[in-house]
Amino acid sequence: MSSMTEPAHFQRLSNQHLDSLEEETIFILREVAAAFERPALLFSGGKDSLVMLKCAEKAFGIGCIPYPLLMIDTGHNFHEVTDFRDFRARELGAEMIVRSVEGSMARGTVRLAHPGESRNVHQSVTLLETIEEFRFDALIGGARRDEEKARAKERIFSHRDSFGQWQPKAQRPELWTLFNTRLQPGEHFRVFPISNWTELDIWQYIEREQIALPSLYYTHKRDVVERKGLLVPVTGLTPAKDGETFERRDVRFRTVGDITCTCPVESRAATAADIVIETLAADVSERGATRMDDKTSEASMEKRKKDGYF
Repeated sequence: MSSMTEPAHFQRLSNQHLDSLEEETIFILREVAAAFERPALLFSGGKDSLVMLKCAEKAFGIGCIPYPLLMIDTGHNFHEVTDFRDFRARELGAEMIVRSVEGSMARGTVRLAHPGESRNVHQSVTLLETIEEFRFDALIGGARRDEEKARAKERIFSHRDSFGQWQPKAQRPELWTLFNTRLQPGEHFRVFPISNWTELDIWQYIEREQIALPSLYYTHKRDVVERKGLLVPVTGLTPAKDGETFERRDVRFRTVGDITCTCPVESRAATAADIVIETLAADVSERGATRMDDKTSEASMEKRKKDGYF
């Protein structure tokens, strides 16, 4: 329970609530290890995958995680995140597999409409190629139902057909935490152990467990331009356009992905506790507030998921 002297807006959900979420996640991670022959854990170095990795550490122990970590790299990821990804994998003694969209481009299976096109949507192709390469039968992902409408439709054990596609109307029941993990040749599952967590849960757990994160998640000064209601970071990949003026602001990233489609928010939150307070007051989801690629129907999450996206 929160201290009586603690301000009302700073009250935490009880440890019992976080314990229940952690217990469910650990149970699912162990179910995957027991039910599948060749699973892998999708690990980007972002906050959600770091929370999931913490639960995997508790489930199996350091150096004992029974499946490799996997990242599909666009080649345009923030170096702070990829550096932290590699550091954390080494720290846990886990196998880290990285496959890149650039590799698919070299093979001719991904072709960009123009050099400046975001590679984020093309990760689906590289992911499906990687599943075929390693014959993975289950991929554990860090998606949560509160992030976006299409993700809210997803089961914890989400079946994918032999083409790697998701059929929302053909999902399997998950009554009483019983999971149907039967597969036909060529099929696989995407498994989402933190489906029932919220952004607030994630930050409270990060604070409680003292989970280290890439520095981008906390306040820092960055050059940005305002564009269509978003703060677009000024980088070599996302330069200011003609007529735009950039300014240096105190910002942080609520979610991190490809540089070409991920925007920060204005913030001076320097700790996980500060971010808990900000999250309590937020009225827009993290993807809605920070992702350029979710703004158009052509690149909608549901369409991408049907095509094999995370």
